[in-house]
Amino acid sequence: MSNDNVVNIDGRGPKGTNWKNYTKIGSIFVIVIILLAVFISNLIVVKEGQYKVIRQFGEVVRIVKTPGLTYKIPFIQSVTTLPKFQMTYDVTEAEINTKDKKRMLIDNYAIWRIEDPKKMITNARTVEKAESRMEEFIYSVVRSELGQLNYDEIINDEKSSRGSLNDRITEKVNDLLGNDNYGIVVTDVRMKRTDLPSENEQSVFTRMISERESKAQEYLSMGDAEKNRIEADTDREVQELLAKAKAEAESIRADGEAEAARIYNESFSKDPTFYSMYRTLESYKKTINDKSVIVLPSDSPYARLLMGYTD
Repeated sequence: MSNDNVVNIDGRGPKGTNWKNYTKIGSIFVIVIILLAVFISNLIVVKEGQYKVIRQFGEVVRIVKTPGLTYKIPFIQSVTTLPKFQMTYDVTEAEINTKDKKRMLIDNYAIWRIEDPKKMITNARTVEKAESRMEEFIYSVVRSELGQLNYDEIINDEKSSRGSLNDRITEKVNDLLGNDNYGIVVTDVRMKRTDLPSENEQSVFTRMISERESKAQEYLSMGDAEKNRIEADTDREVQELLAKAKAEAESIRADGEAEAARIYNESFSKDPTFYSMYRTLESYKKTINDKSVIVLPSDSPYARLLMGYTD
């Protein structure tokens, strides 16, 4: 009988193969693979702009801020990734009441960052919960601050008394977050939009139109008043100039008449007979026309001249 069909009870195969050795080697290989997998799975890659928060049984034991590789203890420790850069949060639109009892819809946004990852994880747990608390504080502060202003002061830049409202809101929100140790800091809070509730829009638009029309009428009245003032000043100046010119003309005319009288006197004094005849002829212009009938004594100056007597 062939020995090939005989099985050795010490574990060796037909050709002397040791199956126990193979099993042992295989087990070691599997264990190595498992350990390697566990090791790799517990390596942590820290990227730029990230915090890695390592917790053990819920408590923060280590915070890694530097980019690179680190590790955690398998099955005991857990890792939470938090952003290091600034983030923008769109605050939910909310309704507030102004000082003059008008309702407004305010839409804000906030720029914020995580300053202390340990406090943030311990008290807020997650980014979402931190944002939720931040939003509550922002709404509370905005409502308080805008509640001290009238509606027109908020929406009208010309009448605005808001001053550094955004800075005050940011400071107060950070005070509230700091008091509760949330480990986050708000860099800025800004209003994107201010609206009226839909039921109030039409009445406000009507009032705004009325105010603009009133303002336009005020400008027109001011323009008419200025026009009348300019016209009155111009008329007064014209009258003054005319009066002055008239006075100068009268003065010149008087001087001319005086000079003419002087010349007449000098001329007529040289020949009295001619002067007498001249005066007589001048009087004819005023007393005789084509319809005049004159009865004169024969010895009158008129008759003598008409009859050719000159002496």
